[in-house]
Amino acid sequence: MSDSHILEAHQLVKRFGDFEAVRGIDVTIDRGESFGFLGPNGAGKTSTMRMISAVSQPTGGTISIFGLDPRTDGPEIRSRLGVVPQEDSLELELSVRHNLEMFGRYFDLPRRIVRERATELLEFTQLTERANDKVDNLSGGMKRRLTIARGLINRPEILILDEPTTGLDPQARHLLWDRLYRLKREGVTLIITTHYMDEAEQLCDRLVVMDQGSIVAEGAPRTLIERFSTREVVELRFMTDDHEEYFDRLSPFAERVEVLPDRILLYVNNGDDTLRDVHAANITPSSALVRRSSLEDVFLNLTGRSLTE
Repeated sequence: MSDSHILEAHQLVKRFGDFEAVRGIDVTIDRGESFGFLGPNGAGKTSTMRMISAVSQPTGGTISIFGLDPRTDGPEIRSRLGVVPQEDSLELELSVRHNLEMFGRYFDLPRRIVRERATELLEFTQLTERANDKVDNLSGGMKRRLTIARGLINRPEILILDEPTTGLDPQARHLLWDRLYRLKREGVTLIITTHYMDEAEQLCDRLVVMDQGSIVAEGAPRTLIERFSTREVVELRFMTDDHEEYFDRLSPFAERVEVLPDRILLYVNNGDDTLRDVHAANITPSSALVRRSSLEDVFLNLTGRSLTE
């Protein structure tokens, strides 16, 4: 295992009976890196994350975490990991502080150390003023911050986050992003799964796009966009139940055209110029939007479907 790599997986496979959820993927993650797994439900992200978390054994291939083998060193690996699951699973009737202190005891930490770390993490996640409140009385954003604080109680070297901001409003999402930026600056390795393209672009140094158990692309977010998409996208909507009927008329205006159920996408380098050309050809959409390309466009190009499908 390379000194810079905190995790290496080679030809990693996970089967459930006859179903192959993960199909021979290769992944390396560097120390201090923020690494993402992007893809729709059923892509194999969760199965991969469970193997990375040392709670599910691979069916095939090899995986090394901290230079250790999860098959034989699972407890030691897990003691050095922090996990933030998609569901908060907090003790609702206990106070915010007691949730942290109780979880810290699972790592056999001395009570004094647990109390000190709980105080530090309450401040880090801006929950100090709610320390004695019942968790059931917290907002969704506060519960999510508490779940992240809980995942940090053992001062992990790797923090694994499964859909960290699902269901949160924009203000709460940006606050969580700020906390994750700070962790990365402190040297914590972040491994993130997300459906949100903007989140992946903001948080991830590098990511893989997964589909049907395989990795279909890997790289930095901006590199993937430059490689697999155009600079801009024009989104057009027409008063029709079938946007496919506009495909042939719009194809000459774009490098690539994608037809979705509710709109048609034109992949171009200059969206404003393209939109003027479309109108000059007497093609009048009911609405039009020019935007920069995103990771969802990359996924659509690679798999033929959007990330939310």
